[in-house]
Amino acid sequence: MEAKYLKYLLQFKRPSGTSRGVLLDKETFILEISENGRKGTGECAVFRGLSFDDRSDYEEKLEWLCENISRAPEFLKEELKEFPSIWFGYEQAVLNLKYGDAIYFPSEFTAGKAAITINGLIWMGDADYMEEQIREKLDKGFHCIKLKIGVDWKSEHTILQKLRRKFSEDQLELRVDANGGFSTEEAKVVLQQLADLHIHSIEQPIKAGNWNDMAALCKETPTPIALDEELIGITDPLEKKKLLQTIQPQYIILKPALVGGFAGSDEWISLAEEQEIGWWITSALESNIGLNAIAQYTFTKKNPMPQGLGTGALFVNNFESSLDLRNELLWFKK
Repeated sequence: MEAKYLKYLLQFKRPSGTSRGVLLDKETFILEISENGRKGTGECAVFRGLSFDDRSDYEEKLEWLCENISRAPEFLKEELKEFPSIWFGYEQAVLNLKYGDAIYFPSEFTAGKAAITINGLIWMGDADYMEEQIREKLDKGFHCIKLKIGVDWKSEHTILQKLRRKFSEDQLELRVDANGGFSTEEAKVVLQQLADLHIHSIEQPIKAGNWNDMAALCKETPTPIALDEELIGITDPLEKKKLLQTIQPQYIILKPALVGGFAGSDEWISLAEEQEIGWWITSALESNIGLNAIAQYTFTKKNPMPQGLGTGALFVNNFESSLDLRNELLWFKK
């Protein structure tokens, strides 16, 4: 078995705002393995500034993987436990080598017989830009919208109020993602304001790492809280269990590239379900290669909630897509 990788810079069609700043491009690495005339492709989707493996020796470790690609998967997994996005790319490439034709998890989804319901993602910006995005999603038939918040809460709150006046919670599910943008005291106020608007959930209201503060918020919150960044960098199963037992969130959000790929996601799902904690899966600005693999994996988990897989159209220089978004339904193109 042989392997090689390609560094690739994805360019946003329009600068995309989050509470961590404005994104202009997104670095990623495409891993290709070959054996007996067959090829398998995966994406090592490092997220600079957020990934646990945003390290100076990232490419060095990727080169190491290519040199050791024939070693046992168990050995590689242990060696790559601090490089979740590289392990994720390896998982994809091995599965694609096995199945070929852009397939990672054969299912009714890849047979074109079933689709995945996704949420519409609204990026931060001024009120006019956010409302423009919302109108576009509603016109396309989305029944679940997720808004990035935490930069200008007064304006963001006004937008949510307008939306809720126009659409009841039965007509439109609203989720928000703060990316840790509020202080604990601010979050207490925001959580009540969100509850008044019947918001489905808020992702990461305060910065990750403040377990006790987050636990206190989750215990009293009138709006369900979902952990996102909180999961990043926790690789030990016992530590994962401890985090969930300590904080007791209502939901967790799984981004495979950030939490150890499919294996890491499976582990989090199992622990969450043991404690009756809800979950859903989202992409993390992967190219169409990684997004395709995540979508196929997500379908196999049979979670009926809208999933966060709508980032494929963000880039001007993306790879050819195997996915087709029709309104709020994501289909695989046979």
